[in-house]
Amino acid sequence: MSENKYNASADLSVNIAGVHFRNPVIAASGTFGFGREYGSMMDISTLGGICTKGLTLTPRTGNTGVRIYETPSGLLNSVGLENPGIQYFIDNDLQYLRQLGPVIIANLSGAESGEYIKGASLLNQSNVDMIELNISCPNVKAGGMAFGLDPGTAATLVAAVKRVCTIKPLIVKLSPNAPSLPAVSLSCIKAGADALSLVNSFKAMSIDTVNRKPIFENIHAGLSGPAIKPIALNMVWELFKILKDSKAHIPIIGLGGISCTNDALEFLMAGASAIQVGSANFVNPNTMTEIISGIHDYLVENKMSNLSQISIRVEKEDHGKNH
Repeated sequence: MSENKYNASADLSVNIAGVHFRNPVIAASGTFGFGREYGSMMDISTLGGICTKGLTLTPRTGNTGVRIYETPSGLLNSVGLENPGIQYFIDNDLQYLRQLGPVIIANLSGAESGEYIKGASLLNQSNVDMIELNISCPNVKAGGMAFGLDPGTAATLVAAVKRVCTIKPLIVKLSPNAPSLPAVSLSCIKAGADALSLVNSFKAMSIDTVNRKPIFENIHAGLSGPAIKPIALNMVWELFKILKDSKAHIPIIGLGGISCTNDALEFLMAGASAIQVGSANFVNPNTMTEIISGIHDYLVENKMSNLSQISIRVEKEDHGKNH
């Protein structure tokens, strides 16, 4: 963290569903693997949390063909949840992650509800700190986003997973592609979600004009990166207001195109308790450590002792406006 003339300090810690984070910056699922690749490039111990690569009950080889494709101010991905399977992760990767220091969040996906339930049961008995239920992945053919589009379907799955997820807090990762994100959010809360993370990538596509065919074999892919940040920020803000009005006191983890301190501050001011950084890690592996330092300096410079003072200020300003 940079020096300042006051030599002051601020508390960056946050509590999400009973889990203590040293700071609100979390590596987003699918962009940080299981931490090994970044170990030589940054100090992983400084992070608040790590959200694992998407895990499924059985191993997946992922999608064939093009998987990553750059687009202006963004990134299209169609990796297809390639992963070694939950049991392999528990036996071979979790111990490494645990010794790094940050909170460990296992991202859980599946093709059908039975897979989610069995996977959640295994993770619930493991040494992870939290489970992030991914009902919003747009680049798999079965399951994924389909569970997160309809309030009833989402609630049924969340309730079923929550019944076996008795030890670990359950975060539900929401899709920006849902016809009514507020309706899905409230249904997940009623079904037992302990926190919500939003947004996942947007359903998108690109076409090879030379060969006149889609770039991706699945046609559709997930759009992430700076291009989606203003939309994701608005969704977090709108959901924060809805939850506040409905007195649904549940933490929001914001993500979507965050690539610098100012982006992170915007999400925190919009009502997020923590943030996840994804695509920006590919551009600059030190993005998250720079954001942590930047948030700290912002609090000190504005004479704030902790992060709660940011959201309190937003609430006062919001209520003082005429809509």
